[in-house]
Amino acid sequence: MLLKIRHRLKSTFDTLLHGGPTKVRRADIRPLTPEEVSEAQAFFPLEKFFVYGHARSGTTLLMRLLDAHPEIHCSRQAHFFSRPPYLSGLVADPDVAEWLGRGSVRWNRGVDLSPVVMRAAADFILEREARSHGARIVGDKSPNSINDGDAVRRTHPIYPDARIVYILRDGRDAVLSHRFQAFIDGRKHLKGEDFQILALFEKDPERFRGRDHSLFTEKSLREYARGWVRNLETTVLQGQSLFGEAFYSLRFEDLLANPMTEVVKVWTFLGSSADFTGREEAVSEVLGVNRDAAWQEQQAGELAAAIPKGQSGGWRAFFTDRDRRIFHEIARETLDKWGYPLE
Repeated sequence: MLLKIRHRLKSTFDTLLHGGPTKVRRADIRPLTPEEVSEAQAFFPLEKFFVYGHARSGTTLLMRLLDAHPEIHCSRQAHFFSRPPYLSGLVADPDVAEWLGRGSVRWNRGVDLSPVVMRAAADFILEREARSHGARIVGDKSPNSINDGDAVRRTHPIYPDARIVYILRDGRDAVLSHRFQAFIDGRKHLKGEDFQILALFEKDPERFRGRDHSLFTEKSLREYARGWVRNLETTVLQGQSLFGEAFYSLRFEDLLANPMTEVVKVWTFLGSSADFTGREEAVSEVLGVNRDAAWQEQQAGELAAAIPKGQSGGWRAFFTDRDRRIFHEIARETLDKWGYPLE
């Protein structure tokens, strides 16, 4: 009786203070056990991988090149682990967690079924598409700019048996491309001074090719630079520490310069033979079509025509002296570590 009275008093207090009872946050989701991973593989036997990378770093090109292999299916972008509400949103409600872990359920073998439900849902989504393409290896491409290395950390408890591929790009080119993308389809995120820069660029884009007019406010460029460094450093750290040899990184610039050599390395890393009939034609077909450029031209016409696409080193034509100083102040060490010259 005392417990019921206490519960009613708490509910009344929560209603008065918050407009309703406070929702209890569920406990952290446990990782799959090795036995549960084996069971998942028995039901959904296709090998899994996840492609991560900062936005505008070549994730789409890599996805299409991987998908060109007849044994591999790679599509976009479920954001299972890289964007809220995440795959864990399926079991985030404490009531759902209580139900999946309830002793009277019996089906759960005495433990919380939440990670099993998450794995089964993602496996079904991935394999449903891959099987229709006759693939034996399937992967999702989802840029992880929003949560950086946390995407890898979230992946591991549910897919400790997966492979992770991370593609990186010179941060100056990545943030430049990201800025142009914001001009085309991300205007809702722009602020006062950003709109002034956009208006000037639309009127005379050539004035920005040089060192007199910057495409960035100082605040936005610092945020971009910090975000690029954070994404690269935390993703690689989590990938290497959690996945070890099942983590692979490559540079977008190397993929552009030697596409066949680089994609063969990734195909091999994913466990597939790099030797199949028609591979040169398949890779050439992918490289011959820039879908992102076509989409930008459809969306923005003349504005898109003034924007460089899929290039390496384009930042040199658009970064002012101030832009270079700011970006290098923040990212010099990371640029040097990954082989990107300052000039």
